[in-house]
Amino acid sequence: MVSKNQIKLITSLQQKKYRFTNKLFFAEGVKVIQELLHSNFELEHLYTTQNDFEEVSNEKKTGIDVNDLKKISALSTPNSCLAVFKIPVEKKMIESGLILALDNIRDPGNLGTILRLCDWFGIHQLVCSKETVDIYNPKVVQATMGSIARVNVSYIDLNTFVTHTKLPVFGTFMDGENIYKTSLPQQGIIIMGNEANGISSEIEKLVQNRLAIPRFGEIQKTESLNVATAAAIILSEFRRNS
Repeated sequence: MVSKNQIKLITSLQQKKYRFTNKLFFAEGVKVIQELLHSNFELEHLYTTQNDFEEVSNEKKTGIDVNDLKKISALSTPNSCLAVFKIPVEKKMIESGLILALDNIRDPGNLGTILRLCDWFGIHQLVCSKETVDIYNPKVVQATMGSIARVNVSYIDLNTFVTHTKLPVFGTFMDGENIYKTSLPQQGIIIMGNEANGISSEIEKLVQNRLAIPRFGEIQKTESLNVATAAAIILSEFRRNS
């Protein structure tokens, strides 16, 4: 059985301040939990409605009924399990190869998808401005489908980082150079901007290489691409050219 105190703690983890006060976050669903169990994340406790996860000791596993699972879940339709993990100490940033940098990304689904893209395209370092949504937000964790375990994420002052880096800096703009006709390097920083406003003006001043994803539609009234969709195209082109 899950206690009232456990329910209170887990539901509080939906808020960033309580995640960092307790140094805990939670994940839902068999696939995501299995991925995290086989990573460097340390399990605090697992709650499940099924007789599964045999690799988890009974001391760290509690059976839970569907009604109690609904109380602690962040999903409108809860899965069969929820696991609480410890937030690890942030690793040292990797300043080599291709680095994706996010300037004030606010949508959890976008961040989770971008993490999966980094995992897919072999981007080991994701850099986030301090205004970017928290990686341990339950919706972000859910959207990563386990990729959160394989990408190093750093929250930093993006302006300072871009100002002092020795790597070439790329950003996407409507008036940039056609990415399909541009020679792209194997190393560099690729900046993706906010969903509504794009790359901030202070960061834009630091971008040395302006890229554009051209529109091919005849009417061309679509103003922009979803940031995760744009990231997929850009990462694909950088890898294709490497």
